[in-house]
Amino acid sequence: MPSSTSSSSGGNSDGPKPTLPGGGVLSRDGALPAGLRLTASDRPGQAQPVPTRDVPRQPWGRLALGVALALLAGTAALEVNARRIGLHAGDLDNSETDWANERARSAQAPVAIVGDSRILFDTNFDRFEQLTGIRPLMLAIHGTSARTLLKDVADNKAFHGLLIVGMADTMFFQAFDGYGAYIHQRKHFLSPAKQSSQAIDHFLQRRLAFLDSGHRLSVVAARLDPGYRAGVEGPYDDIWKIQEVGEHRQTAMWPRILTDARLRGHARYAWKGFKEGKPYTDPEIRKGLAEAATAVATIRARGGDVVFVRPPSDRHLRVNEEARIPKAKGWDALLRATHSVGVHNDDLPPSANNLLLPEWSHLSRACAVVFTDAYVRRLAQLTPRLKLRTDAPPPLTRDDCINLR
Repeated sequence: MPSSTSSSSGGNSDGPKPTLPGGGVLSRDGALPAGLRLTASDRPGQAQPVPTRDVPRQPWGRLALGVALALLAGTAALEVNARRIGLHAGDLDNSETDWANERARSAQAPVAIVGDSRILFDTNFDRFEQLTGIRPLMLAIHGTSARTLLKDVADNKAFHGLLIVGMADTMFFQAFDGYGAYIHQRKHFLSPAKQSSQAIDHFLQRRLAFLDSGHRLSVVAARLDPGYRAGVEGPYDDIWKIQEVGEHRQTAMWPRILTDARLRGHARYAWKGFKEGKPYTDPEIRKGLAEAATAVATIRARGGDVVFVRPPSDRHLRVNEEARIPKAKGWDALLRATHSVGVHNDDLPPSANNLLLPEWSHLSRACAVVFTDAYVRRLAQLTPRLKLRTDAPPPLTRDDCINLR
């Protein structure tokens, strides 16, 4: 019997060639007739190489072509469906990396904007530039206290321009940062991995509509659960897609919110009337005013300046906002504490008021242009940091947007 350490080569004449069940003989070690596989149990007493199996001949070219065609057909089907439901190529994810990149550009920005989603939605870059020749830097973050972002700019020694602080009163005085708490780890989002991932993501999103993060399969599948369980929030309680985002975080309302009653009704429901939360106490208000005053003073000490803007909200929300912090205790006190000027929506002329708020908290795309026109013109009267161009277009009015759908 051959030694267990002897060569297992089929060409070695010192031992018999391995045989197959039924009497077949291998032509060479490890090579089997198509479809057969030799295991260790078929070669007792011999050194056992790793069992191998021949790869059968296949039409690999045709298989590759079939896979490519199936992938192309699937992509085309997803894209057609995305366009059918109102999604568009060029609608970019508003990610943490996008914000970090904009923040990194702040040293060269003559005007930057911070705040919550209202100023984010309600500022139109093109109109701002047409009026002043300046394209603002957008650093507002949805669901985030403007006070948090104001303090971040105060810590940014590279910024020396004009800071426009957009505020929803109830969010400005809250004790926590909100969604934008990630700004404290902004360097993480400037890493090569994050930057390359974002570049690839935006390259594809500029060309394909179905990559919208608000309509991924994992997201829309979860909404099939109605979530009607007492005391438990379900998918219907989440905020669904209401925005479109362009280059450099230019944000506007998704047009379908204006035309789809179901989506519009859901968005209104998601805000829950701004009823959540107790009225702010005097100590909470004083703390917010003191922090804002310190941040504003820090920015001014290095040559910058700060102004405030209060975008509109519908009466269904405004009544509850006023219940938590009245205008006199919030907005008016803030301007006094920071020695600042500001533009409150209530103070705009009737021609630029009562604009369209489809889901009660943010302006439609067209009305955001009108509001930008109104507040920028007013700021140009209040601060020397903004000047209207000699060739600035004439003022817009409510009629320029209210009937648009």
